[in-house]
Amino acid sequence: MSLRPYTYVTLSLEPEATPHVGVSFHTPGLKVRAGLLLSSPRPYLELYSTEANVHISTTGAGPISDADLSTAREIFNAAARYLADCEQLHAEQADKDGTDPAT
Repeated sequence: MSLRPYTYVTLSLEPEATPHVGVSFHTPGLKVRAGLLLSSPRPYLELYSTEANVHISTTGAGPISDADLSTAREIFNAAARYLADCEQLHAEQADKDGTDPAT
């Protein structure tokens, strides 16, 4: 398994099926930003690197629906979980690095 940074993008097209795009960021160059497009107005969330961008906004780029609020809450909860998992693993790695004589 390679531990080098990378971004992986796939596009699947099959007859009579909905196209599927997958984006996997595994890079320290990942950036995240959120804001409000004042011309619409509508909120957006963007994950991006030099290799790919992912933009998330409201359904049909229109008024905010109950489903949009639910999705925003899911994103928030998933990001909080991701942060907690990263912090826990980072602390465990630091403990291991500090006590393991092989390092």
